Formats: sequence, structure tokens, C-alpha cells
Amino acid sequence: MEDKPRGLLISPIKDGTVIDHIRAGAALTVLRVLGITGQTDEELSIATNVTSMTGGQEGRKDIVKVSNRELSKEEVDRIALISPHATINIIRDYIVVEKKGVEIPTHLSGIVRCTNAGCITNANEPIHSSFEVTEAGLHCLYCDTVITTDIESHII
Repeated sequence: MEDKPRGLLISPIKDGTVIDHIRAGAALTVLRVLGITGQTDEELSIATNVTSMTGGQEGRKDIVKVSNRELSKEEVDRIALISPHATINIIRDYIVVEKKGVEIPTHLSGIVRCTNAGCITNANEPIHSSFEVTEAGLHCLYCDTVITTDIESHII
């Protein structure tokens, strides 16, 4: 049996961000929450459902490379909701200058839409949603609704 060559067929980027260890199948959701939909001037590389070796276990992951863009804290927080084991790699002049894991924050403001149609954050008021992250889910600080499932579909 012939050994398969290891490695991905994605070219390196000079400057930008590589989002690695995205949950398999979630790369397109990551692009959506970053506001990268349809036509864009940003150079993208997307690898979906690729083999990953994490902790000695073989699994699957997605990878997104975005040239000439470094993510804001709010964008990283959105990614953490989709894929809490993702890593963010900042690339400058083809070198990884910073590598960090994402962390789900304890408080989210203006990132998730409340599922309660009667919540004041869903009215035509200039109020951003505000959630506390708990073990039970996302707790709306305005109406006490708790979002426990399908959180990524409510990311603004």
C-alpha cells in the first residue's frame, strides 16, 4: 500500500489570518459571521472536512485563510460560539507572529439575537442584545430567555 503524502494543497498567505481547527462543516458559517458572503475583495482559502490529528486522535476539521485581514475581538468571539476549539493564527510576511485559541466570553453584547420575539432587543429600539454565558446556555439580560440550542443560527 502506498503512503499518501501529508499536507494541504493551499498556498501560504503573506499577511492575514488563518482560522484552524474549525469544527468540520462549519467553515461557511464562520465566513458568514465574519461578513464574508458573496463577492469579496478578500483573498480566501477554504478547506473543509480535512484530516486532523489532535491529541493523537484522527478527526476532521475545516480551515479558513483570509489574506490582509486580522480579526477583531468581536469576530473571534463569534467564531468561539461556532467552534470553541478553533485557533487563530496571525500571519505577517509569511510567518505566524501570533497563535491563540478562541475563548467563549462570559458576556456577549450585540453578537447574538434573542429568540424571544417580545424582547426589547428585537423591537425597533437602539438597544443591543446582551447575554450572560452560563452552563445552561445564553441568558438574555433583558428578558431572561435562555438559548440552549442552535446558537450559531442566532449570531448576528
